[in-house]
Amino acid sequence: MLTTGQFSKICQVSVKTLHYYDKIGLLTPLRVDSLTGYRYYSREQMDRMLLIGRLKRYGFSLEEIADILVCGDERVLFSKLKHQKEKLTLQRQETELIISELSDHLQNFERTGNIMGYQKRYEICTVYTPDRAVIASRQMMGVKDFGTYFSSLYERMAKEELTPDGIRGAVYYDEEFNRECSDIELIAGVKQTGRADKIIKGRLCASTIHKGAYSSLSDAYGALVAWIEENGYAWDGAPYEIYTKTQFDGLAPKDWETEIYFPVKEKDDK
Repeated sequence: MLTTGQFSKICQVSVKTLHYYDKIGLLTPLRVDSLTGYRYYSREQMDRMLLIGRLKRYGFSLEEIADILVCGDERVLFSKLKHQKEKLTLQRQETELIISELSDHLQNFERTGNIMGYQKRYEICTVYTPDRAVIASRQMMGVKDFGTYFSSLYERMAKEELTPDGIRGAVYYDEEFNRECSDIELIAGVKQTGRADKIIKGRLCASTIHKGAYSSLSDAYGALVAWIEENGYAWDGAPYEIYTKTQFDGLAPKDWETEIYFPVKEKDDK
């Protein structure tokens, strides 16, 4: 058997952590001396501790690790590990995007001397949008759900033999934005006007084009809101996005393009 100190050194985990794992039932010593209170661990428990350490590095919570350790189904275990790999891969991609965004910010800051200078890159104008015939899916959803609902729209399009016109986007109805759950309507344009779910009527909008990943779309929204206020307009409806260049075109995030539209009207005092 191994003392707590020996076990701690071999597994490279603190004694305090071992005591905590014992407290929550994740790893209980093989034996505790009733007189001295000394804890002893077995060789087999070392393997368990090393597995716990590895699963922590993979990003699993202690609660998730406890579930994994009691699961005897290899298929379930394999599925959990595979899902975690996919999750970490997505996190890495998001981190790479953030690093790229930070690099651009630094370059802009160095060039302009203005930490907010990146917002000046947006060219904003008013446009009168055309009528758009679309099929739509509106519900409370999170940004993470877009792929699922867009897939459903295009499956429906194929089933009903509708012809896409290349328009795909999202309309945001809530006054405040919640990335996890908001009142959002996904739209996909169709050429058969008479068979569309709705016609989004053309109207006056303030518009700009955001180039890059969706994670920084808020920069474009901020620039639009400031421009609307500074130029004597007021919001007049739900803003929406049209995705013109995306990952589905085989493009890297830095090459994505999103058109953003804010319905507006002239202020009475303009």
